Amino acid sequence: MTPPVFDTAFAAQLDELFRWRRDVRHFRRDAIPEADLHALLTTAARSPSVGNAQPWRFVRVRSAMLRERLARHVDAASHAAAGQLTDPARRDRYAALKLHGLREAPEVIAVFNDDAPTAGYGLGRATMAETLRYSTVIAVHTLWLAARARGYGLGWVSILDPDVVTAMLDVPSHWSFVAVLCLGTPLAPDAVPELERRDWQAREPLAERLFER
Repeated sequence: MTPPVFDTAFAAQLDELFRWRRDVRHFRRDAIPEADLHALLTTAARSPSVGNAQPWRFVRVRSAMLRERLARHVDAASHAAAGQLTDPARRDRYAALKLHGLREAPEVIAVFNDDAPTAGYGLGRATMAETLRYSTVIAVHTLWLAARARGYGLGWVSILDPDVVTAMLDVPSHWSFVAVLCLGTPLAPDAVPELERRDWQAREPLAERLFER
């Protein structure tokens, strides 16, 4: 099979895709068609993985009761995190942030890593077992970009207790928690990331994060 040629126009569009990827917290409630969701997850499953182990495990949280329990847990964790901020101005800015869309997003997907997959036969991770989890994180990023390319948005909910969420979702004991994702159509896409718009944190120069030895 002849490999495709990715021309300069495609490269420019790809760069725009990276520029417009957002951590979305504000969603419309419109359902995602099953065909679209299947296509997104199929694309995520094309991600690279150590030894081709494919350790990602996606759990659709479809129970309204579970979703509400999850949202309440995140709300409580967020409130506790706010209490740890000693700077009053920073605490006020934190309180003004919307930190998740668990009640609005049409899809909530928990992502776990299979820490003992049969696929891959251990190749490439004998000295760095964490490469399995790195592989699952790459799958999340692939899903993020695929969603944006199809007009959807994704938000990664990180203020939570992994053990609580793992127990709540009753997954196998050899799965480790990686992420809770909100997925749906963004309420109002914006060229500027929300945390930058709300004066929380701007994108810093690459030069400050590039080193040579």
